[in-house]
Amino acid sequence: MSIKRNDLMQYLNELLQPGKCKDYCPNGLQVEGTETINKIVTGVTASQALVDRAITEGADAILVHHGYFWRGENECITGIKKKRIQALLAHDINLIAYHLPLDNHAELGNNAQLAEVLGLKIESGLDPSDPSVPGLIGRLPRPMPARAFSAWLGECLKREPLHLGPDAEEIIETIAWCTGGAQGYLQYAVDAGVDAYLTGEVSEPSHHLAIETGTHFFAAGHHATERYGARALGQHLADNFDLEVRFIDIDNPV
Repeated sequence: MSIKRNDLMQYLNELLQPGKCKDYCPNGLQVEGTETINKIVTGVTASQALVDRAITEGADAILVHHGYFWRGENECITGIKKKRIQALLAHDINLIAYHLPLDNHAELGNNAQLAEVLGLKIESGLDPSDPSVPGLIGRLPRPMPARAFSAWLGECLKREPLHLGPDAEEIIETIAWCTGGAQGYLQYAVDAGVDAYLTGEVSEPSHHLAIETGTHFFAAGHHATERYGARALGQHLADNFDLEVRFIDIDNPV
């Protein structure tokens, strides 16, 4: 079956509510392509590799978490940006991207989907007073040493995580998490008094904050923690509109 582009965008905007997020990029339709959509390719990032795969697949739309036109970047359509957009326009492919709205969605979002993959029990948002802040707070499937949880992360995400903080044999039970590059949100976990914080990336201050506050910090990979939202959203569209949707994982070691 097929769907009109405008109908798809209306549905996605109602589902993901991008107006409720303070984001760093435009959410929704970023590059306009064909009006009728039969096949969608989903992925984490709209890299040239994903664009090329979508062309090979004969896709009418690409739906990703990381699109284009980020705040603060050079606005000129040159270099790799020109090559990517040129390929999309030449093949009449729509580019649809949702950043923080796809992190935040209570069922299909990256944070909710990561919890499902890891068996984490969700109890609240990372900042209960501000639902626009991405991230969640909850509990591990069972109390376990930090070393064992690190191994569990590696097994589930197929990526060896970095662990910073207290003794790796210390038992952890409560945890906060926010997928991607959310190392700056470690303070939320400290303020919440949880045992551990999980995100994708790490920065130099993370080590000191983890050590000095006694909070276990796990960096499991930006890409590895955000594989799941776009895939879940694509499956949702396939189930609800009988569309052909394929998730393509272009691996990224970061």
